[in-house]
Amino acid sequence: MSKYYIAVDIGASSGRLMLSQIKNRKMVLEEIHRFKNGFKMEDGHDRWDIDHLISEILAGLKKVKQRGIDKVTLGIDTWAVDYVLVGEDGKKLSNPISYRDARTKDAVEELTASISKEEIYKKTGIQFQDFNTLYQLYKEDKDLLDEAKYIMLVPDYIGYVLTGKAVTEVTNASTTQMLNLRHGLFDNKLLDEIGVASEKFPPLVDAGTYLGQVKEDLKEANDLPEVRVITVATHDTASAVVGAPGKGHDWAFLSSGTWSLLGEELRIPENGHEAYLENYTNEWGAYGTYRFLKNIMGMWVVQCIQREYDGKYSFPQLAELAGQVKPFEQFIDINDDRFTNPESMIKELQAYCKEHGQKVPKTPGELVMAAYSNLALFYANQISKLGQILDQKIETLNIVGGGSNVALLNQLTADLAQIKVVAGPGEATAIGNIMVSMISNGDVKNLKEGRQLIADSFDLKEFEPKTNEYSQVLKDYQAFLEK
Repeated sequence: MSKYYIAVDIGASSGRLMLSQIKNRKMVLEEIHRFKNGFKMEDGHDRWDIDHLISEILAGLKKVKQRGIDKVTLGIDTWAVDYVLVGEDGKKLSNPISYRDARTKDAVEELTASISKEEIYKKTGIQFQDFNTLYQLYKEDKDLLDEAKYIMLVPDYIGYVLTGKAVTEVTNASTTQMLNLRHGLFDNKLLDEIGVASEKFPPLVDAGTYLGQVKEDLKEANDLPEVRVITVATHDTASAVVGAPGKGHDWAFLSSGTWSLLGEELRIPENGHEAYLENYTNEWGAYGTYRFLKNIMGMWVVQCIQREYDGKYSFPQLAELAGQVKPFEQFIDINDDRFTNPESMIKELQAYCKEHGQKVPKTPGELVMAAYSNLALFYANQISKLGQILDQKIETLNIVGGGSNVALLNQLTADLAQIKVVAGPGEATAIGNIMVSMISNGDVKNLKEGRQLIADSFDLKEFEPKTNEYSQVLKDYQAFLEK
């Protein structure tokens, strides 16, 4: 009898349940349920509707049962840093606030007035972003914090609601900027700085840990199959890197979705001075690895542009329009905080170009090409810096996630960085989620074998550099960023 696996994979704009099994020595993947996600203003903050997400997961599992599948193994991954405060009665105290909420503006500067950035980085190896959980908790309502029994990251909370078991999975916990690299635990000095007791976090567990069965009352009320829950690599980027079919030791990854995460998988973290200056992060990965990476704005820019045209254009249509426009007509620091959550991405891009004396993009094609051009420039620049920090020549860039489907962006990146790009799989996050469950269940031996299975199972596209005419463009862009 085939063993069935479910990945619950939830991003900032949507979530889905992906069904998988191994057939004829290949991993087969099928989307079985999709639903919308997004934050909205509630009680003065941008908040996630966490109950909606859980109800959609149950609806998806009911569909699985209706397919005649009576037993599945399930893993959950979501975005990072956001958390749910849980009271003594086991229920949430409020809906979780989104990392894009404005409450943490200036929080980094305020907190680092009492403990230096250098000390925080030496302890944690995590990049400075004002939405890191450390700064969210620093700005949290102290009365609400006092009332909380648990502080639970979003995927851990969902697992808790499903099984009744409370844990803190390490790949996601590392993104909080509160785990100590040396000790592997929450850093008490950092917790003291923000007035949070370590006891409020459930026990730390590694990716691949068995969590429990979905509770009987949920199973009966919703007509669900028997569901065995594994705590997988619950941070979506950690799952995406598991799902990246990299080989050898000279490859880098680019997890391309709402955010772009570019880096390498290391066995020993790199939290030296150069990494600190470049704001690289050492997020913990599955199986004793570290994701040494740079956080880049990503497809969020294009998603916002598409939304502002009221869905008139699909993403493939926007990419086609962009392909008709000359690249590199303007230089934009795509990682500027002003693009994190603007009222209008189009107006913000245009205002930036005006302020810097750049050609102002106006048409949908021009706007999207401006986004793709500057993402490719940023990627190429960071590939160069990554190699310098690690003293290593990177031969291949494995691009996974939804952005791996944008051939125009893949080719621009290959040409600028003068590197081989391997694109796919697009569903790497769900695939990596499931792969951890497969390894946990013993159906796959280890990560190396798992990545070979992924490479054998999914369509991968290769992009070799076609030209080196953009070398001066990249140098000019680097000079622009250094001004």
